[in-house]
Amino acid sequence: MKKYTAPWGSSLICISTFATLVCVAAAIYVALRGNLWIALLPLAIVFGGLLFTVRGYTVSSDMLLVHRLWWSTRLPLGELHSAHVEPRAMRWSFRTFGNGGLFSFSGWYYNTLLGAYRAFVTDPNRAVVLELGQRSVVVSPSVPEDFVRDLLATAHPA
Repeated sequence: MKKYTAPWGSSLICISTFATLVCVAAAIYVALRGNLWIALLPLAIVFGGLLFTVRGYTVSSDMLLVHRLWWSTRLPLGELHSAHVEPRAMRWSFRTFGNGGLFSFSGWYYNTLLGAYRAFVTDPNRAVVLELGQRSVVVSPSVPEDFVRDLLATAHPA
């Protein structure tokens, strides 16, 4: 098994910092006005985003594990057709369902390059596109070229 970290890109750092500060400021403001229960809502948004943080990836012989804060999402590699580095994979994408930058870019997205795809990304500039059967998945490992080499060697041994 080979492990890769999921480093944060500058866009994720900026979005996460700004959104967290706004949510904490809103919670403090609302709490000072006496609405303690309502003040929990912006904090719940931050906590919810934190839960879905992508921390890294593990490549095994039949599975790609996407490590979250307290669990891992399993992606079976049995139908892996291809994997390639594509730093522009997420450009001009719109989110159909998911998280658009609060601690990760994760969920379901769409663009003209990939069509509908699922993302588990922390740095769009390190994007790797996986073609798994009829679906596309985008991840962002620390060393994309090594990740692709190891993934293909593990999933399709010579």
